[in-house]
Amino acid sequence: MSQRGLPRFLFGLLLFAAFLVLATPAMAQEATEATAETAGPSFLGHFLRSIGWTFGIIFVALSVCLVALIVMLALDLRLHVAIPPGFVERFADTVNQRKFKEAYEVARLDPSFLGQVMTAGMARLQYGLDDARDAAYNKADSLKSGKDQLINYVAVISSLGPYIGLVGTVYGMILAFMELAKPGATVNANRLADGISHALVVTMVGIGIAVPGLFFTVFFRNRTIRIVKDTENLADDLLTQMYHNSKKAAAVAMPVSAPSISTLEGSEPLVTVLEIKR
Repeated sequence: MSQRGLPRFLFGLLLFAAFLVLATPAMAQEATEATAETAGPSFLGHFLRSIGWTFGIIFVALSVCLVALIVMLALDLRLHVAIPPGFVERFADTVNQRKFKEAYEVARLDPSFLGQVMTAGMARLQYGLDDARDAAYNKADSLKSGKDQLINYVAVISSLGPYIGLVGTVYGMILAFMELAKPGATVNANRLADGISHALVVTMVGIGIAVPGLFFTVFFRNRTIRIVKDTENLADDLLTQMYHNSKKAAAVAMPVSAPSISTLEGSEPLVTVLEIKR
């Protein structure tokens, strides 16, 4: 998803969440009326009345944030997006033709994981292959840290769900025991069971948020590790190929004239190549 399309997607999710929150009282009222007309209680009406306005708004907000984060990470952590096959072929062909400046432009204009890592490594290739590798690995770690922050937000939301549900359960149990503690009042078992059931519904919703959150937290962490490792290995191969191609160019040009080492033309230092003085 593009940067322009992402705000629209989040705005759509927020509108859907607002519709759910505003529609909750009406749906609960309709379900209550239907319950009064029928012999048995409606689960949907009982569910909506148990959540209420306070916990309903909190759970809807958590759900919207969780869905938005999952969609963002799912789009960014696709393997063919992080490591585009077309980029690898185009870059390798350009390097084999010893067009080093064009190869740098190919990497710089590519927004993928591999493109960013290669750009960082090539910018330091003039100081040696080891220095270029270190720069590429550092860039890969930086990209991984950015994705880990989003994944941590998913983990936090999945952890908050059960805790908020527990708060609702404890609150409901307190109200139930306060009903039991009224002096001289006759205990209504049906009313007491209904109150406890309301309290447990809040916990169920919190667990329902936590389960997918925990799953996607582990899934995205494993996916990030795999992408970063594959990117580092492929970047190492491409940087090595580029470095040795520059050495071959020097060996071929040596009998003609003495080569001098300089950087590519541009506003900033790029990859070191051999310019043959004629």
